[in-house]
Amino acid sequence: MTRNVIAGVVCALLAVPALRADVKTREKTTFALEGIMGGIVRTFGGKAAKEGITSDVALKGDRKSSMSDVSGQIIDLQEQKIYTLDPKRKEYRVQTFAELRAAFEKARADAEKQAKDVKPEDKEQAEEAAKQLEFEVNVKKTGEKKNLAGYDTEEVVVTVTGHEKGKALEESGGFVMTSDMWMAPKIAALDELGQFQLKFMRAVYGESFVADMQQMASVLAMYPSFKTMATKMQTEGQKVQGTAISTTLVFEAVKSAEQMKQTESQKDSGGGGLGGLLGKKLMGNRAQPTQRTKVMTTTHDMLSVGTAVSAADVAIPEGYKEKK
Repeated sequence: MTRNVIAGVVCALLAVPALRADVKTREKTTFALEGIMGGIVRTFGGKAAKEGITSDVALKGDRKSSMSDVSGQIIDLQEQKIYTLDPKRKEYRVQTFAELRAAFEKARADAEKQAKDVKPEDKEQAEEAAKQLEFEVNVKKTGEKKNLAGYDTEEVVVTVTGHEKGKALEESGGFVMTSDMWMAPKIAALDELGQFQLKFMRAVYGESFVADMQQMASVLAMYPSFKTMATKMQTEGQKVQGTAISTTLVFEAVKSAEQMKQTESQKDSGGGGLGGLLGKKLMGNRAQPTQRTKVMTTTHDMLSVGTAVSAADVAIPEGYKEKK
């Protein structure tokens, strides 16, 4: 984030408009790791790891609920409480905003203490490494269109590439992050969810959150490459208009030319034994060396959007008991 972006967030926190309308959505999210770890997750992670998680989100007044088969949460701005639900055990825990704020302050104090213990030479080395990075951001409208969840959408692909300054990606290695979005015209009802989240963050973190945003701006100013990337993302992001109905985010690591040479020379010397057999079984043909390696893929699909919300939609489900 640049100073302008952070200032915009701060202003939004200070001037969040009153919540005006109810909204109800059904959303599906998937998360997939690649490689051996991804194979383990797919094998032992159960239905959610294979098929993703579908959630029902409802907002009515000062109360918001988010429920899935594996977890649930209700936030009440008026009560200043969060209810965390366990659908399997039919239980819920209650946490106040004050308790959340205390945990946040402790975590921040611990982080500041750890930062003071960092050796000056390590800090200098990290700063120098950041200065050697270069980023490109590209936004492309593909022209493809389709109807999703009852909305006419068009495809927009945002690509962020990071590599060593002055060298091509294929030469130095680096990463590529691709966000494939299907954009509908702006859906006003979904703005209510964003406004609620901003109001919640300010209610919990107060002026500490604003101060952290200002501190972040100062820190980022020390890293020209990251500041450049944030500026490019902000500029290019303004070209994307509307509401994302479906988003697929792919993160890829890219080997350098030198790493590819080393990989090619070692590809026929893989280890045997149980570990090697397990790795081959979990990864299959994906073990073949390539310059780009997919690390992670996430998807988020808006399945439905509505404005008919009842009190029951944001209440603790019947039969749940509080766990203290």
